[in-house]
Amino acid sequence: MVNVIDYVPGATVLHRLNPVAKLALASGIIIATFLAASYPALVGLLVITLALGAYAGVFSRLASLLKVLLPLAAIMLVLQMIFVQGGERLVGFVTSEGLVTGSKACLRLLGVALPLVLVLTVTKLTDLANACVEILHVPYRYAFAFTTALRFVPLFGQEMNAIMEAQTARGVEYDTKNPIKKLQLMLPLCIPLLISSVGKTDATALAAEQRGFYLRTRESSYKRYPLQALDFAAIAVAVALIVAGALM
Repeated sequence: MVNVIDYVPGATVLHRLNPVAKLALASGIIIATFLAASYPALVGLLVITLALGAYAGVFSRLASLLKVLLPLAAIMLVLQMIFVQGGERLVGFVTSEGLVTGSKACLRLLGVALPLVLVLTVTKLTDLANACVEILHVPYRYAFAFTTALRFVPLFGQEMNAIMEAQTARGVEYDTKNPIKKLQLMLPLCIPLLISSVGKTDATALAAEQRGFYLRTRESSYKRYPLQALDFAAIAVAVALIVAGALM
């Protein structure tokens, strides 16, 4: 099963950037998305992210994430229109201020999630962790915990699918369209998934400790990640996006 955050090999400029520069670029887009107040700015930042994804050959991954986020964005839009009742009343409970606030919140949701996924799909997790340790001086245990958590995401998904297939073989029907009933069927699966997760986490901790995890330092990595001119250019673009987002 292909996970949306799995690394996609490539030879593009985005792939060749230093992991820290990629992280800075994604952070710049995210911060600019929070600071931007106009529709052109929010839509423009989203288009930039999708264009970068298309250039790097990972547009299909971003599109898959969009399919998941759009229903959440629609729910957020409805809630904003219900609870924000300022401005001119348009139709029913929908007001002009609620519609504007909700639509901008939806664009911000998409604009925050996609850049992070873009970085993960064009960067190896090992390189991301080592670069953060070397350049940003992040403690290795924190970088290791972050990358390990990301590696466990597809494993937990596969474990959940295996449990659901076993329950389906016993006659449980998960294809119901009733969301409340589906939630009632899914909640009992959390217990075996939690037990399995604790077992995997404990095994991973033991394996890391036996390999000298606590002896690892910033100088232990065999690979170095120096910042090049292209990386500084990407960081400059990130700063420019933040400034533009604050002004728009």
